[in-house]
Amino acid sequence: MQERSKYIFGNPMTNKVYRKAVKSKKKYMKKFGDDTGVNYPVSLQKNTHIGDSLGVVDVLLPQEGQKADGGMEFDKEKGIIVGNIRMGFGHYRISMAIASAAKSMGYTPYWMDLNSYKQTTCTKVISAQNDLYSLGSRLSGKSRLFNKLVWEPMNYEGFRKLSYNASDQKNAELMAAVYGNVPKEIPVVATHVWPAQAAIHSGMKYVVNAIPDNWPMALHLAEGSLHTVQTNYAYQGYRILNGMQGKDVLKPMPEEDLVYTGHYIDHELVANIEADCEARIRRKEKGEPMRFLLTIGGAGAQKEIFAAIIKNLLPAIREKKAALYVNVGDYQNVWKELLSEIPQMQEFAKEHFNDWQATMQFAEEALTGKVEGIHGFYHENIFEAVYCTNLLMRSCDVLVTKPSELAFYPVPKLFIKRVGGHEQWGAVHSAEIGDGTLECRDIPHTLQMTELFIKEQGMLKDMCEAIVKNKAAGIYDGAYKVVELAFARRNGN
Repeated sequence: MQERSKYIFGNPMTNKVYRKAVKSKKKYMKKFGDDTGVNYPVSLQKNTHIGDSLGVVDVLLPQEGQKADGGMEFDKEKGIIVGNIRMGFGHYRISMAIASAAKSMGYTPYWMDLNSYKQTTCTKVISAQNDLYSLGSRLSGKSRLFNKLVWEPMNYEGFRKLSYNASDQKNAELMAAVYGNVPKEIPVVATHVWPAQAAIHSGMKYVVNAIPDNWPMALHLAEGSLHTVQTNYAYQGYRILNGMQGKDVLKPMPEEDLVYTGHYIDHELVANIEADCEARIRRKEKGEPMRFLLTIGGAGAQKEIFAAIIKNLLPAIREKKAALYVNVGDYQNVWKELLSEIPQMQEFAKEHFNDWQATMQFAEEALTGKVEGIHGFYHENIFEAVYCTNLLMRSCDVLVTKPSELAFYPVPKLFIKRVGGHEQWGAVHSAEIGDGTLECRDIPHTLQMTELFIKEQGMLKDMCEAIVKNKAAGIYDGAYKVVELAFARRNGN
């Protein structure tokens, strides 16, 4: 393994920073072991949930000593690894966008979730950090003091520092074993930095690190990979490693290591932008109920904001001026808590629970049919829980979400309060290109914005027209470009 914790793009780390990185790795080794020399067999299996939709094939690691299923083999010409982790829903959703684009271009996306191999040190390390992140997200929504003193500073400045990347690079050495039996010539697109770092440490030759956020942070650096970003703002920040070591002027990232691609969006959404936006405008002009899609992320945070929105919209739902899709993902308890807190929902609520075929049918029929009332969606399986929002997105009029990965999607958006300071820049970018609102940082402003969408024609129409213009400008073509870049690296272009 090449030592990547002492120098980051030519910028030396202090001995103190390096010692801290080494100590971090030793702590995880002591707690979870070191399987660097373990030979994990690999088997392939069509994903039973999104395999048909997105062409996804799962990369599985049987327990050591078990025989790998020999029924499928890697396609070394047309195969592409989509490396990810489940940390909330965002990284899974971006991975689905990459897989969708790859399938549309004739490639086979191989799904590697580094947080799913429970027998490995890699997954144990990731799961421990994921648990802490989920806890922090929930606490930030419940405690203003915790959010102000701990969560916002950590997400905004803590993850921004090169010193944080030094520790991550050292910890990622413990994750490399999962790639051991993956053919090294197959391109890798990682939608979280750890699968990118692990791939580099394991010797994968062609790695693309698809950076998710609009706030440049050293957290997302995986030196040795090609870094892609969704905005020009992020490009400039990463190019000079802006603010990643206080006020120091740092050696920049090499030009060949960084590319602006545009937003990472599913092929199915991009291909239907014009038709879907036209349908939204037509529904608005005809006075049909405005469809709001409320999506609650993997951390289960911000339920109180969604509850306030639902309470406020009940009169409009009763008068058939509004309709709701509520996707609680794989958090059925959130739906039960909403029903308990807002018993008036029962009159309008229809549940779509754990029936993927029925959910797909509803999403398809909603494209041209009528929608009224409140429709709740829950799926125990993580793939269905995440992709449900993508299916419903096409027929909704307004997506109500925090400004995370969904800030980049080509649908009119109402942004509620962020979770972590880095997310605010997603809302800023969206508002500037015209496909979303400002971040509504409290409930009164959130409710004000819902009223504007319902009562006015211009808000929705302007966003739809901006989305169509953005498509023409290539802003939503990022997933295609990431896949192109991955194969270009392999082909020496």
